[in-house]
Amino acid sequence: MSETTVPVPPIDSAASAASAESVAARGRRARIALRALQVVLALFYGFASALPKLIAHPSATESFDTLGWGSAGMYTIGLLELAGAVALLVPVLQSVAAMALGALMVGAFVVQLAVFDGEYAATPLILIVPLALIAWARRGHNDELLRLVRRRA
Repeated sequence: MSETTVPVPPIDSAASAASAESVAARGRRARIALRALQVVLALFYGFASALPKLIAHPSATESFDTLGWGSAGMYTIGLLELAGAVALLVPVLQSVAAMALGALMVGAFVVQLAVFDGEYAATPLILIVPLALIAWARRGHNDELLRLVRRRA
């Protein structure tokens, strides 16, 4: 029985170092882009979404009166959005915040369909996509958060 061997080309250390630097640079750019996305979403949830509810802007008041939730529901949702916006910027809370805001967006989607005839139903769906990306990309922080919670218990 004969065995055929394929010659292995010599490893060029300069090429492998350049390749490693390229991968590292790409990873760094991805982390920066993800962080920028988190900041943009935090600003959106903090200012464009939570603030009108917390200052009882007429547009927010009207929407929550239509829902029948009144000011208590409006302030509750506003506080949840503000807490999620802040938590998106805290490293150990990033993944959990993205999941919680995603769940809030699922609720917003259902409300848009059920009460407002789907007029703005696409907005929560669009926001779920980057939130899911953040939750997945930052999932490693969940172990750290769990360790912190267990240590406190």
